[in-house]
Amino acid sequence: MFVSDFRKEFYEVVQNQRVLLFVASDVDALCACKILQALFQCDHVQYTLVPVSGWQELETAFLEHKEQFHYFILINCGANADLLDILQPDEDAVFFVCDTHRPVNVVNVYNDTQIKLLIKQDDDLEVPAYDDIFRDEEEDEEHSENEKDDGPEPSEKRTRLEGLEEEIVARTMKRRERREWEARRRDILFDYEQYEYHGTSSAMVMFDLAWMMSKDLNDMLWWAIVGLTDQWVQDKITQMKYVTDIGILQRHVSRHNHRDEDEENALSVDCMRISFEYDLRLVLYQHWSLHDSLCNTCYTAARFKLWSVHGQKRLQEFLADMGLPLKQVKQKFQSMDSSLKENLREMIEESANKFGMKDMRVQTFSIHFGFKHKFLASDVVFATMSLMERPEKDSSGTDNFIQALDSLSRGNLDKLYHGLELAKKQLLATQQTIASCLCTNLVISQGPFLYCSLMEGTPDVALFSKPVSLSLLSRHLLKSFVYSTKNRRCKLLPLVMAAPLNAEQGTVTVVGIPPETDSSDRKNFFGRAFEKAAEGTNSRTLHNYFDLSVIELKAEDRSKFLDALVSLLS
Repeated sequence: MFVSDFRKEFYEVVQNQRVLLFVASDVDALCACKILQALFQCDHVQYTLVPVSGWQELETAFLEHKEQFHYFILINCGANADLLDILQPDEDAVFFVCDTHRPVNVVNVYNDTQIKLLIKQDDDLEVPAYDDIFRDEEEDEEHSENEKDDGPEPSEKRTRLEGLEEEIVARTMKRRERREWEARRRDILFDYEQYEYHGTSSAMVMFDLAWMMSKDLNDMLWWAIVGLTDQWVQDKITQMKYVTDIGILQRHVSRHNHRDEDEENALSVDCMRISFEYDLRLVLYQHWSLHDSLCNTCYTAARFKLWSVHGQKRLQEFLADMGLPLKQVKQKFQSMDSSLKENLREMIEESANKFGMKDMRVQTFSIHFGFKHKFLASDVVFATMSLMERPEKDSSGTDNFIQALDSLSRGNLDKLYHGLELAKKQLLATQQTIASCLCTNLVISQGPFLYCSLMEGTPDVALFSKPVSLSLLSRHLLKSFVYSTKNRRCKLLPLVMAAPLNAEQGTVTVVGIPPETDSSDRKNFFGRAFEKAAEGTNSRTLHNYFDLSVIELKAEDRSKFLDALVSLLS
């Protein structure tokens, strides 16, 4: 059921309890977790934190801890599947679910006792009515009881025979009604569950809770900003939704970071401050060189077509148009001449408009720690993402999770800088992989969708076995492909991408990306399509991730799985 008063029905309930916190492996979940941890610290709430990367880990962790806890909080996991069916908990267990995955499972919505959904009701949820999907079984039971009655007395036989015909007609009508209701129910559920999409950032929901209780701090506000920016970086929400939510957060930023310019209210040197920026759409440019950032930002790389010689020439023309010397552009941004940096945004925007890039600047926020450290929200997203999805030769998934969580604290700037270095490697590998896929024509049209498969032995292929990294690569590849192809039909197609996961077990990760159009509502139909294709061909798949459009598949079953997908979507 949906919780209407988060403070009374959620926070005050868990305040005096020991709670278990399940947190999914994505940046928005980490930010929501940081806000909740800060609130729990204020009120001395005892909690245990368990990171979970998929349904299997969630089940295992729940079985391990269920005896010690009655209250469970799930962040960015659990809303889009029947939780009680998966976890089989005791009747006194209560689950508070704060999840951006949509659609929300109908059983979770209509369970009043054990499932409490911490989800904003103003999101466009469109949950079907209770009577359309659930039906009382009492009437059917009554019929079966009547049939079990003892045989009638001889004197009653005639009257019973007359009534029997009416009863048979009534029962036939009831069965027909039931069949019609079931068919209607199937259609309603199909329409409701067909597309997967994302709602309001969990970090924003948690910040709202902190604000309602007057316990919101500048740190919490920054985490809410990073959570929202994560959704935007990964194309989980529409541009409209992003701009709306930015507006909400901007009011909070003004409230928290408002200072008069007189001496009494001047900020101390080591103070943290957040400011609204209308900044460049270039990844990590303040921590890299401008040239590297232009080459490794999907927005610019796709539009310049940097995988081709002609594209490289266009980039040189672009730099020449701005009048920036190559020596300046190729050195670290911090070392550039301050006279050039002053008007850099305006110069880049002006030249970008001439080259057909109208959206070169974007609404975002930056954070300053003293005078030395400045980060854009997207910088922190890329750094945290890279720390969390490092290849696990060096460390376990839990270690990566803890490192990523720590990097969000302002006391751990060394970890954040380490994350930025990893992010640069990841972005370089992404653009190199895109270039090789496009130059060797690895993106092929299968009819209703485009398909691309990374082979074992491809450089840096290990970096793309994790779901977030592979999804980001797939999105960037699709955007670049749309700019490179002359085939109009292909520009409107979605993409299915596969990358090797485990060579010993012979498994691949498969991800489905919706079509790349300006009017795209970011809804993804691949989750249900993957399930149907796997069922229809008995392909050995594992639907373990919280995002339904990412699955694991046995490499041997790939061809029959793809054939089924083609016929399903044709």
